[in-house]
Amino acid sequence: MFKRTRFASSFALIVSLAAASPAVGQTVADPLAPSGRWSLPERKQGRTPPMGWSSWNAFRTEVDEAKVIGAAQKLVDSGLAKLGYVYVNVDDGWWLKRRTSDGRMQIRTRIFPSAVGKGGNTSFRPFVDRLHGMGLKAGIYTDVGRNACSQAYDLHSPNLPEGTTAEREVGLFGHVDQDIALYFREWGFDYIKVDACGINVYAPGSAIVKQHAYTPVTPLIDQASINRTDVPAVRALYETVAHALERHNPDGDYIFSLCAWGSADVRSWGKQVGHLWRTSGDITPNWTRMLHNFDSASTRALYARPGAWNDPDMLFIGHGDFDERHLTEAQSHFALWAIINAPLLIGYDLRNAPQSLMDIWSNADIVAVNQDRGGHQGVIAYASDDVQIIVKTLSGGRKAVALFNRGQGQAQVDLTAAHLKFSDAAPIRLRNLWDKSTLVPFKGETRFTLAPRQTLIFEANGERRLADGVYLSEIPGDINVAADGIVAPEADPVVHRMMGQWSGTRDTGERPIYAGWGGAQADSTPYDQALQIAGRRFDTGIGVLARSRLEVRNTGGHKRFDALVGVDDSTRNTRDKVRFLVYGDGTLLAETAPMGFGDAARPLTADIRGKKLIEIVTAADDLRSDLPLVTTWADAALR
Repeated sequence: MFKRTRFASSFALIVSLAAASPAVGQTVADPLAPSGRWSLPERKQGRTPPMGWSSWNAFRTEVDEAKVIGAAQKLVDSGLAKLGYVYVNVDDGWWLKRRTSDGRMQIRTRIFPSAVGKGGNTSFRPFVDRLHGMGLKAGIYTDVGRNACSQAYDLHSPNLPEGTTAEREVGLFGHVDQDIALYFREWGFDYIKVDACGINVYAPGSAIVKQHAYTPVTPLIDQASINRTDVPAVRALYETVAHALERHNPDGDYIFSLCAWGSADVRSWGKQVGHLWRTSGDITPNWTRMLHNFDSASTRALYARPGAWNDPDMLFIGHGDFDERHLTEAQSHFALWAIINAPLLIGYDLRNAPQSLMDIWSNADIVAVNQDRGGHQGVIAYASDDVQIIVKTLSGGRKAVALFNRGQGQAQVDLTAAHLKFSDAAPIRLRNLWDKSTLVPFKGETRFTLAPRQTLIFEANGERRLADGVYLSEIPGDINVAADGIVAPEADPVVHRMMGQWSGTRDTGERPIYAGWGGAQADSTPYDQALQIAGRRFDTGIGVLARSRLEVRNTGGHKRFDALVGVDDSTRNTRDKVRFLVYGDGTLLAETAPMGFGDAARPLTADIRGKKLIEIVTAADDLRSDLPLVTTWADAALR
């Protein structure tokens, strides 16, 4: 049995305060009850995915001021800053120690000489002011626990925190308000990445704790087990940081990046707490690891939107399988991150970047796909282990489409009007965003031959199949999954399982580890099946479990909501029944009688004229089975 640590005792108090049970007589809010309002925070920053540069993939802890300023200058001189690459983020390695007399963080001035201050107080203010003077923004790194990741994984580094056990505790725990005030109010930073090694790898009795005299911390995260991860506790710690950021940035001008590596079911709550959240473990410069990270975010389109983004980790273009000798792979990496609205953070020594790599990062058309103000993450229109087609709705009715060859062999890919949700009777025009060529218009479908690991990305224009409205699966950025019906988080088995990047084949292989399986999906069931009700197949709609509620913004002033609803044929629960309800601004507008497995799809229409928020609810009363009940809102649309 683990000994109860001081951290655990203090943390228990935090969690008990943050997640206390309701008082006697107080009712718990019904997650299916219509709220009549958009329940997510309206954030000033991060309205499009953050873009910039980070020191980690380029230098790890071997960072210094000259390297960072050199990268910043290249952003400006090359024109990348004008495209939106404005955040310059210093990752792990900047700290010297925490001064025990007052708890103030001290900067390693040997590598950041401008931080030398008066009276023994080091300060990043001159460094931050210099970046601001260049028209850029500054980011800093920390950990939500006592110690940082490098103190466990980069033990060879000359830039590890120094001193006593207490002096080496450079993470936020016990100093959240003090550190956030220092980093933002005093030093002027604009962005913070908060890691989670401090609540993961410093277990009592572990070799790393014994060898380096760290304060032991009972792990709150088990990266291999959702059940052994204390999800409420992890969320509570990150919420404490979020509240401090709000206090010390009253104008909302900051970015909060959560880095819990896809653990702790962050998929379900990250949007409430930060501007972006890691959906996976760290990326490495390997093709199969890129697939792994991409898959962790690519099916989560309904969980991201302006101000809240899925983050499959930083770009690794310029290294390994994505270096200047592997431009096909580098282009794929960039195009995929762009179309799923991933943050575009360069991780390369820009001072020495070859033009071939600069041409990828500076592709203004592909950057524009990522930065489109609609904020709709690309949705997978065709899925296989060999090839994928991802379609993203852009402003003004245009689409972007990526044809992705995941494999080692050449692939024939047929792009259809149905994939794009365009009419197959009208011409479709494609513009290649890599070579800027405009293809001969086609009707119905057209074929491409993709080289191994190639991604073609196009801007597509055509006549919309739904001429008088928009399908919900086309506008995931206008949807909030307020409740998705998941009772117990399950690991997602469709994420690519690569050979161990750190362990090789010394263990039994990597298994699914990221929660999210069973979450709401666009154009698919929650378990990655085609949408089908009583034998009738649908190529568009929303798949979600029973006891779910989705908030939909009626930004286009549409007058009618339409759908064909029913229990999906793929459900494992064939016993229970559900009701489908539609609300407008909190008022019930339409509902069905109870429906069960095998019942034909039923039309559900609601007059939404003048309504700003539509809520679609799948209610289930008195469930007899504990198996998940899969439901489909087929052809769901605003007209």
